[in-house]
Amino acid sequence: MRPIHTLTVLSAALLLAACGSKPGAESEGNAPGSADRGASAPIIQIDGSSTVYPITEAVAEEFQIANQGKVRVTVGVSGTGGGFKKFCRGETAISNASRPILQGEIDACREAGVQFIELPVAFDALTVVVNPANTWLESITVAELKRIWEPEAQGVVMNWNQVNPAWPDAPLKLFGAGSDSGTFDYFTEAVVGKAKSSRGDYTASEDDNVLVAGVAGDVNALGFFGFAYYRENQQQLRAVPVKATEDAPAVLPSLETVMDGTYVPLSRPIFIYVNAKDAERPEVREFVQFYLKESAHLVEEVGYVPLPEDAYGMALDRFERKVTGTVFDGHSEVGVGVQDLLRRETRE
Repeated sequence: MRPIHTLTVLSAALLLAACGSKPGAESEGNAPGSADRGASAPIIQIDGSSTVYPITEAVAEEFQIANQGKVRVTVGVSGTGGGFKKFCRGETAISNASRPILQGEIDACREAGVQFIELPVAFDALTVVVNPANTWLESITVAELKRIWEPEAQGVVMNWNQVNPAWPDAPLKLFGAGSDSGTFDYFTEAVVGKAKSSRGDYTASEDDNVLVAGVAGDVNALGFFGFAYYRENQQQLRAVPVKATEDAPAVLPSLETVMDGTYVPLSRPIFIYVNAKDAERPEVREFVQFYLKESAHLVEEVGYVPLPEDAYGMALDRFERKVTGTVFDGHSEVGVGVQDLLRRETRE
């Protein structure tokens, strides 16, 4: 499995240039005319979701290698909401998003004259995790998750046994996505029933590595984040099987349970959004084409679930035809299939 890096792709490329290259290979630093090329190389700026970051980072690395440094790609992490703020101001060409664009963001883009192309790139399984030393939590129901995370729990549900009397009288330490995160929006929609509806007395971060460290360091902790970050750190964490209802089977997140539709309601499509004007730039057009053609194996390599093969073809067709707008109504949808999304008509 490809490791998840915290440096931007551009930073990594600069480090490689400083350190030299493999024998027999030309790097940007020693190729004829490379100094001029590096200074004048077009830049593709990307920002947004920490969940989508590992995929886009992997694609950007492969794209830059294939183009021998002729195009520079920077990938930042400011959360889905933070990324859309930059995107709708025209500061980035592509925005990584772990949930669909919201109505307020659609309005902001419209006011700024930014049209966008919405492209699903993978499935994610939001993963509920505990410390490996937790011996009491064999599975958890969506109703129990709601009792933990709903706004009414703030300052009230503070111990494990307040959620389920079979669990110990021990402090409940919570770690989860921050309010600028698309993961936060989707989790609250799927679990609480309303996006952004959550208690506020927990350790929140748009940086999933902070959440991993928090759960790994406290036996009484419970958290949630994208599947790739769990897989990258599964020696320090334990995934909790989720039951959609009290009588439903307990299901662990995995490539198989996401693909067969049994990991509900916490599996979801994740996206990139492309500025339609930037899509006319040759380097951006080539990057997005490369992204959709190479995603299937890179998505699985970084720990997510690739779309069905025909879905990437449908997304590429949508991009080539410059179909702008969103197929959503300004909010996340729980349990939606990607092929169904790609067949819908978009709206501006």
